[in-house]
Amino acid sequence: MLEELRVRDLGVIDDVTVTFRPGMTALTGETGAGKTLLIEALSLLLGGRADPTMVRAGSADATVEGRFVPAPDGERPEAGPVVEAADGEDFDDAEEIILSRSVVAGGRSKAWINGRMAPVTTLTSTGTGLVELHGQHQHRSLVHSAAQRQALDEYGRIDLSDLHRARTRLRALADESASLGGEVEQRAREMDVLRYQIDEIESAGIEDDAEDNRLELEEDRLAEAASHREAAAAALEALAEATVGNAVDRLAEASAALAGRAPLSALEARVRSAMAELADVTSELRTVVETWEDDPERLESIRSRRQRLHELERKYGSTLGEVVGFAAAARQQLDAIELREERARELDTEMAAAREGLGVEEEKVAGERRAAAPSLAAEIQSTLQTLAMPSARFEVAVEGDGPGDQVNFLLGANPGEPLLPLAKVASGGELARTMLAVRLALTGAPGVLIFDEVDAGVGGSAATAVGAALAALGRRSQVLVVTHLAQVAAQADHQLAVLKTEHDGRTVSQVAELDAEERVVELSRMLSGRPDSETARTHARELLSGLPGSEPTSRR
Repeated sequence: MLEELRVRDLGVIDDVTVTFRPGMTALTGETGAGKTLLIEALSLLLGGRADPTMVRAGSADATVEGRFVPAPDGERPEAGPVVEAADGEDFDDAEEIILSRSVVAGGRSKAWINGRMAPVTTLTSTGTGLVELHGQHQHRSLVHSAAQRQALDEYGRIDLSDLHRARTRLRALADESASLGGEVEQRAREMDVLRYQIDEIESAGIEDDAEDNRLELEEDRLAEAASHREAAAAALEALAEATVGNAVDRLAEASAALAGRAPLSALEARVRSAMAELADVTSELRTVVETWEDDPERLESIRSRRQRLHELERKYGSTLGEVVGFAAAARQQLDAIELREERARELDTEMAAAREGLGVEEEKVAGERRAAAPSLAAEIQSTLQTLAMPSARFEVAVEGDGPGDQVNFLLGANPGEPLLPLAKVASGGELARTMLAVRLALTGAPGVLIFDEVDAGVGGSAATAVGAALAALGRRSQVLVVTHLAQVAAQADHQLAVLKTEHDGRTVSQVAELDAEERVVELSRMLSGRPDSETARTHARELLSGLPGSEPTSRR
């Protein structure tokens, strides 16, 4: 509930602090005294348009502060909205919320929430859960389709939990499907490329990283086989001459001379090694001369093989080891995509089932909304006809595919007029009374409901009915009403008078809470324009005593 409102330098208001109490409070006073300015001040707290011309002449800025506290036990609405700022902070269980707004005479306005600077949009989102303002001002949540849909769901006690779960399930599956990356065609193309690369590398049958080096040596041997044989023959001939010259015998004699002498054993070993090496070299040279033949087919095969290996290195790595590593990585990537593809097929099946389940829930909710709409419309229309709108027609339209999310409240205020959305209703008074009727039909509401112009164009028993309706609503929420009608003000739990006085040559508005006798005087003024009239005072006392007046039926 709104506990305290301070307004400084706004229009004719110099510096006023108003304390509010639970229930219904009537704001009364002469025309031009400043009642509407108080509503303007509250509108500013809710993010309403800030006009620099509102700043009191001679002042640098105008400021408005509102302190909101939880309603006393037993007076809190049954199902009001959670108050949440745009930054995600939940204020629903806060000890108090203080909204502040400053309008600079020559610049932009500023906003604060609990002492912290905030964008005006944040002020709006926070204030929406605290206050609902009806009348000539623009902060009227129930004119929006989303709020009307919520109101219908509340009235029909429509459980949306299964629908929300179905939507969440389908959204989660769609998100997972999107996270798999790419469309089906794209994944198929990726798999085709990977399979080709893997097959190209694996079909080459690479032996190891040194295969090309071995092939290079063999290619060189085969390419120059004749000249290699000639060189080997020449070397073999030279060694044969050395053998004929008793080189081997001389080595044998040297070995015998050194044998058995421990200090010279290492030298003897080297001589023997030279003898063995000479024998091995001779044998291998003879093999070259006798066995190395020209093999053009083998040479062509080697060259073709090396070309293939070099092509793989050009595509997949600078060495054969890197080529083999590329194939292994491609295989892992292919396996991962195949797993994603398998999961994608599973998701397609799950999403089809989820869409079907969502369709069932949407159809169920749409049916319940369409079933509840006529009953809500009839209840609101019946109430409107007691609120000086005897010919009013009211309809709740449920349209749109799926769950019927397009809910619109339509009003035909007078005979012959078409049914129009509430946002297009021209009369502030008619709209305010319509909102009053809507709120009476519902159980949940913001903690503070403000009505301006709700009694415009009514009088007599209709005015009494309007007052009774407001009083009934005041038993559920804190209700503030700006009124010129004594029949309405008399039914309030509290009454505040806005008075216009002159101070130092300037007009100043003040706000005073009236006691029982002061209310009689103020009601007398409202009834006859003569607060000292005994007849008017008698009538005022009768109104305050609760004489005739029927209270509209409200849905609890």
